[in-house]
Amino acid sequence: MAEKIGVYFDQSALGIIDAEELSTGVSNKFGDACPVVKVFPVLAAPSAREEIKKDIVEQGLDGIAICGSSPRVDWDIYEFENVIVERINLREQCAMAYKNPDGTIPAAGGAAPELLMAMAKDYVTMGIIKLQKTAVPEPPEFEAVKTILVLGGGWAGLTAAKQAADYGYDVILVEKDAQLGGKALNMLKTVPLEFPYEEAHDTGLEAKIEEVTAHEKVTVVLNATVEKLAGTPGQYTAQVAGQEYSVGAVVLAAGWKPMDNELLAPFGYGSMPNIVTSAEYEKLAKEGKLDAKRVAFIVNTETVTGGDIYAAPEEAEATESDEEAEDGYVHEDLESVRHLAYSSYVNSMIALKQANYLCDAHEDARAYVLYDSMVVPGIHERYYKAAQDRLGIMMSKADIKGITEEEGSLVVSAGNTLMGDDVEIPVDMVVLPTGIVPATAKDPVMNFEYRQGPAFPDLDLFDGYADSNYICFPYETRRTGVYAAGCVRQPMMMDAAEEDAIGATMKAIQCVESSNHGVAVHPRSGDLSYPVFNFVRCTQCKRCTEECPFGALDDDEKGTPLPNFSRCRRCGTCMGACPERVISFDNYNIDQIGSMIREIDVPDDMEQGGPRVLILACENDAYPALDMAAIRGKSWSPYVRIIPVRCLGSVNAIWVADAMSKGIDGVMLLGCKYGDDYQCHFVKGSEICNRRKDNIAETLERLGVEPDRVEQYEVAIDEYDKVPGMIDDFMDMVFEKGPNPFKGY
Repeated sequence: MAEKIGVYFDQSALGIIDAEELSTGVSNKFGDACPVVKVFPVLAAPSAREEIKKDIVEQGLDGIAICGSSPRVDWDIYEFENVIVERINLREQCAMAYKNPDGTIPAAGGAAPELLMAMAKDYVTMGIIKLQKTAVPEPPEFEAVKTILVLGGGWAGLTAAKQAADYGYDVILVEKDAQLGGKALNMLKTVPLEFPYEEAHDTGLEAKIEEVTAHEKVTVVLNATVEKLAGTPGQYTAQVAGQEYSVGAVVLAAGWKPMDNELLAPFGYGSMPNIVTSAEYEKLAKEGKLDAKRVAFIVNTETVTGGDIYAAPEEAEATESDEEAEDGYVHEDLESVRHLAYSSYVNSMIALKQANYLCDAHEDARAYVLYDSMVVPGIHERYYKAAQDRLGIMMSKADIKGITEEEGSLVVSAGNTLMGDDVEIPVDMVVLPTGIVPATAKDPVMNFEYRQGPAFPDLDLFDGYADSNYICFPYETRRTGVYAAGCVRQPMMMDAAEEDAIGATMKAIQCVESSNHGVAVHPRSGDLSYPVFNFVRCTQCKRCTEECPFGALDDDEKGTPLPNFSRCRRCGTCMGACPERVISFDNYNIDQIGSMIREIDVPDDMEQGGPRVLILACENDAYPALDMAAIRGKSWSPYVRIIPVRCLGSVNAIWVADAMSKGIDGVMLLGCKYGDDYQCHFVKGSEICNRRKDNIAETLERLGVEPDRVEQYEVAIDEYDKVPGMIDDFMDMVFEKGPNPFKGY
């Protein structure tokens, strides 16, 4: 805990706030606990930082409070060896955000309003209290195994294996089949991966396989899967083909499998000749069997609309009702047919490539590319334009109305085409896109020996793809130390899979090195803290183990939580879950935040001093959004006090109880979006907090306090313009309800 604290004010950041008045207040309130209190014209100046370093040595300071700009600004210049540093945000979330109760903004250069000074004093006091409740974490000693396990020997897996080996790491490459290559083995060519990006070319797979198998640091295991992955990042034990390997991290490049082709039955697949999938057409191309000259390549089957999707002549009479047909599929009078819940650019690129195959095979070929959406990313626009200009290829946006068989030919009925009318196109063959289903869809793949089970959790929400936070942390899965690459993460072509594999490999290496130094990986990269348990008071309720989004907690033989600190991402969800408050971090704990809340100055009379509202703001999205709102000229009520938290999942109900017993009139919980399109950096923190809020409401009702005095709001980092309005609306509710019944006690 910080016992001798130096407090430094940056007058350049405080605007009209009187730094001298604040410094006097600190000296009077904290006395010998803060032996150094100084005001600098510009705290970021090299001379000011040198003076701080001198004070640390001469005064024996073990804590520094920097009172000025947001901790998100100049974070790299306020680091002092062996000293705890706390950044107190008096600029963005105090001086810049302040507005008078009547909605006006104080004039520059004048005296600071009393309410503004009250805000600043509260923030300074809370910051110093936080330092006094903060200790320097000391992670346990840990020696990481510098071996990377790569699961999957396809294009992405081969790339990852070579990348890791080139960086000096030993690699165990595990492939379930008898040879390396994965789905690329079945490809005749790849869409262009090199300049001028206008023609398909050989994949280069053989050369890549040779590079990997010849590498001295790569061990290849074929005809095998991971039977069990036990342990923790940096010190995993992987059981493969009956043998155990010690590994530090995993690159999951297990690839994909085609969707169940029976789902294409509404398009006539399996009931009419010459209706094939793009994967089957690729095989025909590789075998030199492209006999059909007129081929329709259908893209984006998930958006097909219409009545009878297909009707072979002998079945036409059976397609007049909405009942299930004999083949087990409803295929008539449908608003739409959706085979997979997602689409990707892969369908478009494959259709272009295979249309070119057809034209290469026959001078008089006719390739019809019919699409709902033609999606061509980046440099591949060159390939698309080359296909547009090629004789024999016709492309059109179209809704597929039906596919029928007439006199030995297939007829594709299409509406809403670029030609303006409904058309019927006679063809020799129809090629339907192959749906990409990730290997993790119904298979544990990793077979974790974790309390929470062998598979990644909740993958059904993401169509089976190994869950990643695509916005902020690509390659990340819900199991620290395992990083997804390639089509197990999302549909992609070989060029994207190569980049993906390199990125996932770098994450795996980062994880090994972070474990070796006892620090966390993303999003709290470099954090030395980890959850500390007071097992004497533990009731073995299992809430912490069940709610941890990352499976960081197992059970010992007695059913007591068993921490695996290198699995932990330091979100604090376990701390928020514990009803006995036995879980803490040295630099973030129940007592720390509770003590800050108790230091807020709450007037006994709401009419005279105004209400007080506590905002617990997630440091990942909500806190930056508040900063950006202030920087862009937005302001909010002077009656709020903001405390950043690691994640709303870390919010313990006792903090709300502390606030209410203090007489605070309302609590706002600002966190990331949750649900299917979650943006929570810790995956489920906001969702878990929302569930806990129901329990908080019950507690408040028993105390005679209205439950809606506590409300949770979803805030994306780019919704800074909405946050002030949320605060204003909440304040209106508080004024309407009047004072907290506990005020004044």
